[in-house]
Amino acid sequence: MPYELIISEKPNAAKKIAEALADSKPLREGGRGVTVWNITHNDQDIKVVCAVGHLYSVAEKEKSFKYPSYDIEWVPTTEIDKYSAYTKKYLNTIKKAAKDADAFTVACDYDIEGEVIGLNVIRYTCGQQDANRMKFSTLTRDDLTNAYQHKQPHLDWGQAKAGETRHFLDWLYGINLSRALMTAVKTAGSFMILSSGRVQGPALKIIVDKEREIRSFKPKPFWQLELRTEKDQQPIVASHKEDKFWEEEKAQDIYNKCKGKEAQVTSVQEKEFQQAPPWPFDLGSLQSEAYRNFGISPKHTLQIAQNLYLAGVTSYPRTSSQKLPKEIGYKKILELLAQQQNYTEKARHVLDSTPLRPNEGKKIDPAHPAVYPTGHDPGRLEGRDQKIYDLIVKRFLATFGEAATRETLTAELVVEEEPFITKGTTTKKPGWHTLYDPYVKLKEQQLPKLQQDERVPQKDLQLLAKETTPPKRYTPSSIISELEKRGLGTKATRADIIEALYQRGYINEQSIEATELGNKTIATLEKYCPEIIDEELTKTFEEGMENIREDKEKPERVLDHAKRELTKTLEKFKEHEQAIGKELIEAERETKDQQATLGTCPKCKQGKIKITYSKKTKKRFVGCSNYPDCDFTAPLPQAGMIKATGKVCKHDGYPIINIRRRGKRPQNICLNIDCPSKQPEAAREAVLEAEEHAHVKKCPKCGKDMKLRKSIYGEFWGCTGYPKCKHTEPLNGNNSKEEGPKR
Repeated sequence: MPYELIISEKPNAAKKIAEALADSKPLREGGRGVTVWNITHNDQDIKVVCAVGHLYSVAEKEKSFKYPSYDIEWVPTTEIDKYSAYTKKYLNTIKKAAKDADAFTVACDYDIEGEVIGLNVIRYTCGQQDANRMKFSTLTRDDLTNAYQHKQPHLDWGQAKAGETRHFLDWLYGINLSRALMTAVKTAGSFMILSSGRVQGPALKIIVDKEREIRSFKPKPFWQLELRTEKDQQPIVASHKEDKFWEEEKAQDIYNKCKGKEAQVTSVQEKEFQQAPPWPFDLGSLQSEAYRNFGISPKHTLQIAQNLYLAGVTSYPRTSSQKLPKEIGYKKILELLAQQQNYTEKARHVLDSTPLRPNEGKKIDPAHPAVYPTGHDPGRLEGRDQKIYDLIVKRFLATFGEAATRETLTAELVVEEEPFITKGTTTKKPGWHTLYDPYVKLKEQQLPKLQQDERVPQKDLQLLAKETTPPKRYTPSSIISELEKRGLGTKATRADIIEALYQRGYINEQSIEATELGNKTIATLEKYCPEIIDEELTKTFEEGMENIREDKEKPERVLDHAKRELTKTLEKFKEHEQAIGKELIEAERETKDQQATLGTCPKCKQGKIKITYSKKTKKRFVGCSNYPDCDFTAPLPQAGMIKATGKVCKHDGYPIINIRRRGKRPQNICLNIDCPSKQPEAAREAVLEAEEHAHVKKCPKCGKDMKLRKSIYGEFWGCTGYPKCKHTEPLNGNNSKEEGPKR
């Protein structure tokens, strides 16, 4: 019997679609972990199936390692990626379900990637040329039902063609440029796994350019005068009106003239201003706020937001919009939020205000509104999931808030005809601040009430010698904003591009620093083949794909342009292949040497201690570079990535190292395993006692035995009920989960 086949992008989405459309309880069928949902909607039989992301990938028709290579096609992802073997069962399930279907509907995420996923499933798995298309921004029952009732009769061909063109472009540039780099290294007599791409190269150049700016920066000395006085026991700090003095003699003369002299208030100005509520979150601003408040990387923020969307508690996160259309139902969402204990008071406050009108930004996304909560209770969320959810809810609430009223008081104080300025800004009416608390980060600086012509005593006058500081490095958040500002990459790909630069060893640290490999890769490409890192060419292709989406450009023209440019670039590259390879090999060696050096040898004080691997034990340790003249060695933790911090331990002078382990917070520890900071005398006594008694304490949380455990922090007490009970205590016996080491 014929039926309609609905194809979603993820298993959880398929389940929610089935539950939303079913006239009665959905029937589940399928084996080997792949579910097909059978439902009836308005007397029509429907099967709901799911993909798991991209079931098809771009590949060469004939495999080789030559470049340039332009002969490509779509193939099942399982044929080219062994880690995607699990997707084959989903592909087979869809193929089987499509056999007797007489209508097809794509219900993948409504964006470029979702359109490509749906397009490939429809034409290669289902054998169809077109399909209906559901468009929704949340996985709530109302939104899904409405999307089905008003489904489009065709795929969004603008999105589909633009998305397919993007995949082809990314493959052509990514594979060919990466092959060129690796072939260059091979020609020079070595082997390295390197990568570049249409956006990756320009992104790395932006970071390297910042690094060059920092390294070439020469600090310039300047002097500042800071006056300290008070009124009614309230301190007042004022700076000379000239701010920076570039001549020390001039600053010293004013200091000598004013030191110890009384100050007179010559003017007082009060200025009140309105601070508008924030705009709704687009993906970029959500990632920035998550990093600012919690230190969560943009990539992980997107993953968490995607999970919240699939759970039906927030809207689709991959959006550029700063708009909240009234069609989402402000009042209904607020009423649902009011039923959640954490947001009852704030939601009620917004509901009591009229009219309900969010403060919106200018950015528009044709596919989705800004990120917002659906109001559906997420149940018990923990850790980062709870933080991101709370941030999204409170940002949504804050957009409906009243403007905050702030006041700035500016006073001029004169000492011996020399003007000093002091300012203080305070919040008089918090408005939307209360709705966005605790994520409002504003400095409150209140000054005492000063009257014109009154005199105040001088408490101190300081002549401060300073230097100009270099520009700040990018953070994982600010580099995403920079790429967006320059029109490089998309909202969905920028975080992955930066992650790829980390993985290839081109950059490191949270305050992003280009490694020697990154610096010299860009320097080498600039010298021999600058077209690879040409930002303007990349932007041209981005504009071309947007024109394809709007049906102003044909995919063939954009791809032909790309092939012509790539051919010219690679021909030029081949002319300098061996020279490029030699410079890249040298850069990698310098980078590895730099990363292996952890600090100065604490024994001989001359050599450098470096990470070394024992052929006998297959373990890593550190040894002095002056070996055999210096025989210093020290063991290292065998798990995790180790980096130098540039700091030394105050207890014993050993280097402090940073250890990063997957799923754990980075930790700074002393290299010396016998460092007093790891085992104070009280801890040693507890260790000796505990060794005689395996279980000597009871967990105050669950009542089970506490047992002595070890980590790279040293010894601590841990509950034997772990992982259900994660209570820990330090050896001093204080019952504090926060003070104990994380496991």
